[in-house]
Amino acid sequence: MQLQQLAATADHPLRHVAVIMDGNNRWAMQRGLRGSAGHEAGAERIRDLLRAAKLHGVTTVTLFAFSSENWQRSKLEVRALMSLFSSYLKRESRKLAADNVRLRVVGDRGNFSRRLVEQIEQAEALTADGDFQLVLAVDYGGRWDIANAAKQLAQQVEQGTLKSADINEQRLAEQLQLAGIGDPDLCIRTAGEQRISNFLLWQLAYSEFYFSSCYWPDFDQAMFEQAAAEYYARQRRFGGRSDSSQLYTESDATSAAAH
Repeated sequence: MQLQQLAATADHPLRHVAVIMDGNNRWAMQRGLRGSAGHEAGAERIRDLLRAAKLHGVTTVTLFAFSSENWQRSKLEVRALMSLFSSYLKRESRKLAADNVRLRVVGDRGNFSRRLVEQIEQAEALTADGDFQLVLAVDYGGRWDIANAAKQLAQQVEQGTLKSADINEQRLAEQLQLAGIGDPDLCIRTAGEQRISNFLLWQLAYSEFYFSSCYWPDFDQAMFEQAAAEYYARQRRFGGRSDSSQLYTESDATSAAAH
């Protein structure tokens, strides 16, 4: 069955895809190129991913572009990554707007230059009317996200606008970076690594995971379709069981209560 048909009939269609874009440096090293060439090739791949995602009914793509821990890399690499991010914003913003894509950047902007922050704000404003969302997680960490949300709730309690007894999962989720966006249905990681590396720790609680051995610059439309097909081959139960009625009866419950 075609992926479009699966999306139309699935109980949980693929709407939000998160991607940990890994392997840019290794891709470049494999080809005898400088590391920045791998990151540049990875940035170009984003356009293809968006095209494939739209084709299959996805409405939001969240990309892990730069983690909180990436500041530990060499100054030269960090400078190259920030320069590439700036160039991407300048080069792609109008194209994204023309393609009806809304850009949203999440993460801690406190470490960015004023010029880069202005570029982010301008790009977000320019693309604000798009109905397909591209979320870039830049200087982002899942632990930071949760701690920052808790801090905001604590401030509301201190100000008397919130009672501590009223704090629950929903209120905390409303303070997270992806507030207002549904949790990812699928998280893809490239380059053979099988961990989430402090990415969307709260939001990925019930996401499906797909790990690809290829490096991010080689992750093309066919590979995205393979990941989507794998997603649709799985059964999402969110802690429940779709076949529980066949496994348990009223007498089972009565027997358990008696013990």
